[in-house]
Amino acid sequence: MGSILDQTKESLSHITLIAIEAALLGGEILRQGFGTHFAIKTKEGQHNLVTEYDHKSEKAIIEFIGSNVKGSHFLAEESGTSGGGEILWIIDPLDGTVNFAHQLPIFSVSIAAQKEGKVVAGVVYQPITHELFVAESGKGAFLNGQKIKVSDVSQMEKAILATGFPYNLAKNPFHCIDHFVDILKLGIPIRRLGSAAIDMAYTASGRFEGFFEVELGPWDVAAGKLLIEEAGGKVTHWDGRPFNINSRETVFASNGKIHAAGCKILSRKV
Repeated sequence: MGSILDQTKESLSHITLIAIEAALLGGEILRQGFGTHFAIKTKEGQHNLVTEYDHKSEKAIIEFIGSNVKGSHFLAEESGTSGGGEILWIIDPLDGTVNFAHQLPIFSVSIAAQKEGKVVAGVVYQPITHELFVAESGKGAFLNGQKIKVSDVSQMEKAILATGFPYNLAKNPFHCIDHFVDILKLGIPIRRLGSAAIDMAYTASGRFEGFFEVELGPWDVAAGKLLIEEAGGKVTHWDGRPFNINSRETVFASNGKIHAAGCKILSRKV
C-alpha cells in the first residue's frame, strides 16, 4: 500500500496521513487473522459479535495514533473513550465482525478525526480487496489515490441502494422493516453487505446511489459521512434533518440526486 501513500503525501494533512497509516496497520492485523482460529464473544444483541481481532486492531490503531499525534483522545467501538486533547479519533477497528467471524471477506477499518466538533478526515480500508477510501475536509474523496465522486443517477427507480439492520430488529425500531418493504415494493435493488462503512464508501464512489439504516454508532458513520459529502453526495436523517453522527437514530446517505425521493419514502408515517 506504499504507493497509495506516495500518491497522497503531498496533498493531504498530517492528520489524514496518520489516519491512513493507522487504518492500514489495523487492516493488516485483520487480514492476517482472517480465516484463522480465534476467540469470539457475544455482546448485547443477537449476532452482535466481537472477536479478539477487533481488540487487536483497535489497540494497535490507538497506540499508533497516540504516539504520532499529540493531543489525541479516542472514541472506539470496543474500548470506549480514552485520552484527552483537541482531536477526537472515532474508530471502528473491524466493521463487519459477523462477516469476519464467518469467513466472509467483506469487512473494513473505519477511522475519522474530529476537530472542534467537525470531522476533518475519514478513512475506510477494506483489507481483503486492498481498497483505501480517503476523504479530507475541503480536499475531496479518493479511492487508492484516485479522486471519486457519487453517481449521476437521478431517478429513484434506477437506483441501487444498500442497507443494514439493527441487532434488535424484532422490535422494528423507527419502523425500519416497513420502510425496507416500501422500497422493495418499488422494485429497487437493495444490497446488504454487513459493513455500514463499506456501504457508505461505495455510495461515495458511485457503486451505490444510496444507503439507509438505523441505530448506528458514530464509529460506523463518521468516516463514511465525510467520504460521501466530499464526493458530492448528501447525508441526513430520514426526514431530511442534518445528520448527527452521535444520534443513533436514522441515516440516509445518497448521491444527492435521489435524496428528496428517498427521504419521502423513508419518512412516510406508518
